[in-house]
Amino acid sequence: MPSGDGSTKSSTKTSTKPKYSRFTQQELPACKPILTPGLVMAAFLILGLAFIPIGLSHLSASDSVVQLIDRYDEACIPADNSNPEEANGKRISYIQDDKTDKTCTRNFTVPQKMKQPIFVYYQLDEFYQNHRRYVRSRNDQQYGSASAERKTANCDPEAEVNGNPIVPCGLIAWSLFNDTYSLSRNDVALPINKNGIAWESDKTSRFGSDVYPKNFQTRSPIGGGKLNEKIPLNQQEDLLVWMRTATLPSFRKLYGRIETDLEENEIIKVVIQNNYNTYTFSGKKKLVISTTTWIGGKNDFLGRVYVTVGGICLLIAITYIIFYLVKPRPLGDPAYLSWNKVPASN
Repeated sequence: MPSGDGSTKSSTKTSTKPKYSRFTQQELPACKPILTPGLVMAAFLILGLAFIPIGLSHLSASDSVVQLIDRYDEACIPADNSNPEEANGKRISYIQDDKTDKTCTRNFTVPQKMKQPIFVYYQLDEFYQNHRRYVRSRNDQQYGSASAERKTANCDPEAEVNGNPIVPCGLIAWSLFNDTYSLSRNDVALPINKNGIAWESDKTSRFGSDVYPKNFQTRSPIGGGKLNEKIPLNQQEDLLVWMRTATLPSFRKLYGRIETDLEENEIIKVVIQNNYNTYTFSGKKKLVISTTTWIGGKNDFLGRVYVTVGGICLLIAITYIIFYLVKPRPLGDPAYLSWNKVPASN
């Protein structure tokens, strides 16, 4: 209707209805498989027949790994037949005494031929490197650049000595593993190559070539190993390996590689410097000498998982087949699964 001022008001309203499209209305072609008994049985059968051979191949590779494990933390301290509390106190006093000779000799017999490269690991049990406060006690900025030497945030209580920064700072570096191993056979030294045991990214990115240790392990108590102040951090690969904290309380870290074959029944003499204190927290120390295969070291877990899952799939498939053959049921009309299809008339 005309208004008093001669203008006309439109009564048409703008529609808010979305524009039609096959995408918004979910009418695009799509694969909608129907789980028929035949499809289900075939799927379980294929999974079972695929997983079991994979699992068996993993188990076979794991069985071919030759591995020597020796727990030496108890064998490398003086025997004490007193009560457990006194014995543990003596162990702690023994390991903390700098004047005590902690050399220990162990002998191994090679059970079968070990082909190089042969990897030497140290294993620690009941050591919680994943503890929140322990993991945070580091400063990656300091490790990466000499200009960040005084950046010791989060490194307490191993941050400074008399106002001077500790490099590398933090509890992880302070507790560096410092047991050493010297191997020989037939009274001839068996070299251990310690080059290339750290991650390449740690050597090129995380730890600087211009960062040198300073004020490290200069006060009591001493946590672990010392570092050569003339060698930059990115070349001290024992430290780099240790700084890769472990997830579980039982872990192995690479010590080095033996780059020569060991023959069956050879006697390997190992001279251990038993320096690292695991007695305070009742931890365990082990020396591990192992070969590797295409799956890595000895580990049956993945193979057993594959075999177990494959066996369960085969069992389910066989059960379905038996039920289907003994008491089959007619399939329903698949048209009832969709709202826009008309079921077939009887």
